[in-house]
Amino acid sequence: MKKVLVISSSLRKNSNSEWLAVSFAEGAKSAGNEVEIISLRDKEIKFCIGCLACQKTQRCFMHDDADVIREKMLHADVLVFATPIYYYEISGILKTMLDRANPLYSSDYQFHEIYALATAAEDESHVPEKTFSGIEGWVDCFEKAKLVGTLFCGGVTAPGEINDNVKLKEAYEMGRNI
Repeated sequence: MKKVLVISSSLRKNSNSEWLAVSFAEGAKSAGNEVEIISLRDKEIKFCIGCLACQKTQRCFMHDDADVIREKMLHADVLVFATPIYYYEISGILKTMLDRANPLYSSDYQFHEIYALATAAEDESHVPEKTFSGIEGWVDCFEKAKLVGTLFCGGVTAPGEINDNVKLKEAYEMGRNI
């Protein structure tokens, strides 16, 4: 059994990327894993100011919802980031959370496997490249971790438009096979 933390970063309720996150989580639960989904939608997460004090203290001097999320990230075996794609990049709130996870860099983090799920209105194959590259850039800073899977669903715009899309089954199977 693995501890799986799914972080959904869309600020819209019933968003397409959140549907992917839930489907992945259901697959992981069906395989007997302990799964938690955190939505960043209603969280207060301040911007990192780059002071790097956290590299010595392993905590941020700012206190907000990032504290609890970062602690859950520290103890998860598997991290899953679900994001809508805006201007070919991850959502702003996910980028902010990843920046605020900087104290993990010098910690004894538990995660080794990382997955990235993304949705966008555009459906060309190149659309998720920068999104997944940005997440992989974060992962590359953690020598014990690896980006082991990505899933992109393009051509979905309105909230819930992904319903009945084959990508939901793919997300479920990806979660089930971790």
